[in-house]
Amino acid sequence: MPELDDARVLVLTSNTGVEHDELLVPRDELRKRGANVTHAAPKSEPVQTFRHDVDKDEAISPDTSLDAVDVDDFDVLVVPGGTVNADKLRVDDRAVALAKDFASAGKPIAAICHGPWLLVEAELVRGKTMTSYHSLRTDVGNAGGAWVDEPVVRSSDGGWTLITSRAPGDLSDFVGAISTELRG
Repeated sequence: MPELDDARVLVLTSNTGVEHDELLVPRDELRKRGANVTHAAPKSEPVQTFRHDVDKDEAISPDTSLDAVDVDDFDVLVVPGGTVNADKLRVDDRAVALAKDFASAGKPIAAICHGPWLLVEAELVRGKTMTSYHSLRTDVGNAGGAWVDEPVVRSSDGGWTLITSRAPGDLSDFVGAISTELRG
């Protein structure tokens, strides 16, 4: 029996600028472990992935649109990075509301690289110890969070759990921490 049988994961991206491996590695690894993973984007149009925010890679079709998802249908929210992806998500009212809804429901949120920008915008980092791509350190601090330089950080203050990682090189630790949280 797969270790994450019946776990329901929502991966949230914009339609542009998603870091290729930060979308596909968690999505595919969690599926291999038995989780039911749904990828949602604002539009039901292909999601353009990039390598290091510069080189276009493949376009990935999301499973659904952002408007069609409900927090009650999922156990965890995963937010991949990519500078453009995170910047677009943090100005999308529905994405911000969804992150707030996960936290309010006491459900874990996992974000990697620039993904925590969404959480800064949703005012969810105050009192949390976390990591991200190093350029977000000041944003995290200004939003009341404590930034550390570690491959993966788990913070469960405030009634919900936050899992964060720095960059694609931390994906193994990131997926492992999500899996551990789902096995909980």
